Amino acid sequence: MEIEKRLELYTEHMDVVEIRDDLYVEYVTLLNSLGRYQESYDRIMKRHFHPWEGGEGKVTTQYAVALTQLGRIALENGDARKAAELLQQALVFPHNLGEGKLEGAKDNNIYYYLGMAKRMLGQKEEAEEYLMRASVGTEESAGMMYYNDQSSDLILYQGLANQTLGKNREALSRFHKLIDYGEKHVYDDVRIDYFAVSLPDLQLFEEDLNKRNQAHCYYLMGLGNYGLGNYQKAEEYYCRTLELDCSHQGAILHRKLLK
Repeated sequence: MEIEKRLELYTEHMDVVEIRDDLYVEYVTLLNSLGRYQESYDRIMKRHFHPWEGGEGKVTTQYAVALTQLGRIALENGDARKAAELLQQALVFPHNLGEGKLEGAKDNNIYYYLGMAKRMLGQKEEAEEYLMRASVGTEESAGMMYYNDQSSDLILYQGLANQTLGKNREALSRFHKLIDYGEKHVYDDVRIDYFAVSLPDLQLFEEDLNKRNQAHCYYLMGLGNYGLGNYQKAEEYYCRTLELDCSHQGAILHRKLLK
């Protein structure tokens, strides 16, 4: 179902959505995917969430997505000061989210945009510090079944940060690793491990894991090509991802960077 229609359905049944944290998180996720970042943030901040098994990191992710995208837009509009404030806010989780940062959580994308904001403000030392923080982390992509591991799209921001710092070899290595992983694993036969007790997604019906894996691999290839400046190829791979999974938030958000 298209995300616009899904949002309509959720909106029609807000009485149910309001009493369930899992449905509420799905609701604000749809708002973020549709570019309604301020509304998503406002909705998140007016609710007190409770942790549940399998839901770790879900609401905090959408909180960070909303603020990071608002910061990115402010940066594009030339308001670096506002961008920096929003991005700093994205690094701190308020109590109403019901949880703190996960052990393996990384913020390469936030640090990258903070570095760019500080550059625009002429604060060179702070800019370099943030870009250095954005440039490091696990270089190996995680599979589509990753749970609390580093999200693979953060490798893109490692590359972009290294590129901005003039470390082109390190940047190219990361972009190519994204593409190589996607090409190598796109036709894998994916199975759920026996002990996969708490899957990270809200699931009502059995899912085609091979299809989901293909979407993930095409997405990584899109990210890698974006980093290399192959924007037409990036668009093609993002479109392939969305053909398989129209609600793939990563592809939706990163496709906007092409515009």
